[in-house]
Amino acid sequence: MYEAPYPPYDPVDTSGFSYQTVVKRWPVILTGIIDTIYRTNHDLSLSSDPDMSKLGDVSAVDQETRERIEEGKRLIEKLSKLKYEMGRDRPLEAVPDDGEPLVKVYNDELEKLSSQGKGTWFTAPWLYAECYLYRFLRAYFSRTKYWRTFDPFRGQKESTFQASGTAIYQLATTMHELEAEKSALISDPDKLVIIFREMIQMCLWGNATDLSLLTHMSHSDIQDLQTVGKDAQAARKEFILKDDQERVWDHIKTLSPDSRVDFVLDNAGFELFTDFVFADFLVTYTPYVSRVVFHPKIIPWFVSDVTPTDFKQTFASLLSPAFFPSSPTASSKPSPSQQHLHAMVLRWQSYLENGIFALSVPLDTPLGGDVTVGTNGQKNVVVNLEKNGVNEASFWTGPWPYWDMKELAPELWTTLSESGLVIFKGDLNYRKLTGDIKWPVSTPFEIAVGPLAGSFPLLSLRTNKADVAVGVPQAVADELDKKGEKWRVSGKYALVSFIPKGSQA
Repeated sequence: MYEAPYPPYDPVDTSGFSYQTVVKRWPVILTGIIDTIYRTNHDLSLSSDPDMSKLGDVSAVDQETRERIEEGKRLIEKLSKLKYEMGRDRPLEAVPDDGEPLVKVYNDELEKLSSQGKGTWFTAPWLYAECYLYRFLRAYFSRTKYWRTFDPFRGQKESTFQASGTAIYQLATTMHELEAEKSALISDPDKLVIIFREMIQMCLWGNATDLSLLTHMSHSDIQDLQTVGKDAQAARKEFILKDDQERVWDHIKTLSPDSRVDFVLDNAGFELFTDFVFADFLVTYTPYVSRVVFHPKIIPWFVSDVTPTDFKQTFASLLSPAFFPSSPTASSKPSPSQQHLHAMVLRWQSYLENGIFALSVPLDTPLGGDVTVGTNGQKNVVVNLEKNGVNEASFWTGPWPYWDMKELAPELWTTLSESGLVIFKGDLNYRKLTGDIKWPVSTPFEIAVGPLAGSFPLLSLRTNKADVAVGVPQAVADELDKKGEKWRVSGKYALVSFIPKGSQA
């Protein structure tokens, strides 16, 4: 296995972002889960006693509901204990054997860290500890009878998505207007590159997308972008500290028409929506890509990451006339932008049905990746090859850097090596690509990803929300530090990092 020449960030450095995460952010996340379970239990009691005459009296509800409520109470007790132990830097416990993947992987690494005196909440390397937290939380739920498929972050993801209606409608109208230019775009790379720059930046900034990133796309608007757009690009460029946009476009232009692009997903909700928009642009308006595959997480992960359920539900939410608070009533006539959104999402659904869009696991994959049996007696979902093994689906929720992918998950490595471009979205994927190592900031990205460099065309789109950063000129980093900018962690700055296939550090 590859070992980086520099250490990871010191988790006990009180000035570091990892320490602040353990002290402040994780306890808040645990409190949120506890509150979610408590509210769910309350709703269960209320649904069994609508007039509230016996609210709180568990004996008044049916047996199944009573058992579910009691399981919820036990989950709250466990989570409260976990929060207490975390705040007091207690040793990490072994992940219970819940029959799901990676138990042995996590526990073997924990045993090694413990032997080195790094097996507590404040001493374990941040990347391992944070991944461990979500896998450990999953074991709480996976070993229950009634909460096994419960995503404690689902409500949070949905409410955040619902707040994005204005931006979503505008982007839908933008894509509608692009339709009129489709023929001209496909035959004119000079026009395509203008739209590509807007699309990739929309996808880059994700949840923090500035509505000015995408303008109207009539013929005259495209011409304006070729002039005015240059100024806008220059203004945004100061916040993109490594910018390989042009290299990415030059690579995309070399792809054959039947090429595939892969998205290693980050957040559900609006960011996933922007991923769909970017994917739609690639397969609908360029002659270079014919298929896009999306890679989710199979357990609730880092609060907002996309699960198969989130992926599938996104289509239903976008097509629901009442999902966004600003939506019209059922009797109202939809606005043009709402009609544009409806038409666009129907196109995406047809792409999903025809294999132009695809999820890397079956759409009906439940949390944990269990096997389900259909009405015809056939098994519909098989993503757990072995409970302690690693496969294409479970790799993304392991505790490791991605640079050992070929050894740890050879089937996944082979799959991605056949892709025309693999896009890694977000901060955690960037941390895993670079190992969350304390690289000198000017280290080339090709060096920081270790043996993964050159395995496949690799694009990382990342807004900075953690300490690790590479490929940034030392003088630029020094100037930002001198100004007191929290450029590594604020989300204000970003990195667009590309490595072509076959490239060696």
